[in-house]
Amino acid sequence: MSELRKNRWLLNIVLIVATVGLLGVTMLPLITSAFQNPQANKPSPSPSEAATPQKADIEARARGYEEVLKREPENPTALRGLLEARLQLNDVKGVIDPLEKLAKLNPNQTEYGVLLAQAKQQLNDPEGAAQAYRSILQSKPGDVSALAGLSDLLIKQNRPEAGIGLLQDTVKQAPTANKSQPNSVDATAVQVLLGKVFASQKRYDEALIAFDDASKSNANDFQPVLYKALVLKEQGKNDEAKPLFDKAISLAPAQFKDQITRLSTEQPAAQGGTTSPTTPPAGVVPASPAPTQASPAPAPKN
Repeated sequence: MSELRKNRWLLNIVLIVATVGLLGVTMLPLITSAFQNPQANKPSPSPSEAATPQKADIEARARGYEEVLKREPENPTALRGLLEARLQLNDVKGVIDPLEKLAKLNPNQTEYGVLLAQAKQQLNDPEGAAQAYRSILQSKPGDVSALAGLSDLLIKQNRPEAGIGLLQDTVKQAPTANKSQPNSVDATAVQVLLGKVFASQKRYDEALIAFDDASKSNANDFQPVLYKALVLKEQGKNDEAKPLFDKAISLAPAQFKDQITRLSTEQPAAQGGTTSPTTPPAGVVPASPAPTQASPAPAPKN
């Protein structure tokens, strides 16, 4: 229980895990999510307004953790506290060092590695981001968050075939990986991700095959059904898409049913709408709590 409480703040600021399949081909940037707060849409404060008591408190807390880390460079509480403070200060560059140390100290908590990769992308370091993703995949080849992030990065580098190959190889190797380490690769989730990559490249026939394969792997998963419906709708095949939307609604958890209904009635992006076959509206994914809502890490001891 103490370990869960210790890591709760991280879970509050990092949007990851089960809902990644609903994020579209482009994984929701974790750094952006972690930095967003209820005031995100307001104009930037003037220099005189910036030095608020809240900001001053966060800066002081960060300095306190820095002092602890001078004496104990691998103190996990101080590293987590410094990371949280710098996230709240929108200091992307400043999160790199604590994230690198936390990722090394906690290889089983891949949230740190994915967040590190996203931070490097924000800083225009695609090679560093790719290395961070691949480091995760070396030990956890089925980590969907890392697969989504790396395939998205490759697509942004105009290397879609590399992204497709990465996912296809993961699917092919899934039976072997799952024999040596049961449930280490969720082939259904990877097939869904592969289908979305195909759809993003307008390779709709291949996308539909990937979604069908995913449905065969797990007939109770609503995501491949939903994405197949979206692809058909994008192609103007509304009559074929409608029963799939209905099926997706019947299979989906209650919190997604209304959003799927909305997706079924909205116009595709090609027709002037706001959706595409690979990126449903943000409302489909549960909102990530703002950093200000996170439970603060324990204050450092002097």
